[in-house]
Amino acid sequence: MLSFIYRIARQFELKHGFAPNLIHLNREQFAHLCSELAEIEGLGEMSQVLGMEIVLETDLCHPSVSWSAVDWSQAVAV
Repeated sequence: MLSFIYRIARQFELKHGFAPNLIHLNREQFAHLCSELAEIEGLGEMSQVLGMEIVLETDLCHPSVSWSAVDWSQAVAV
């Protein structure tokens, strides 16, 4: 999972000229990522390691990255 995330983030950066700040995952992908990063505690620290905020989406087939001007670290899940 980490190598895939790195690859799509790098492709995004090469295409757009700046790094993505959001990673979009479904719950299964997020669980897999959490197992790969088991030594990291908390969502905030995980986002810091990835360099992106994590957005969970239910109808997502493949992980994707994007950029947003919104400070998602201050957002509240509903």
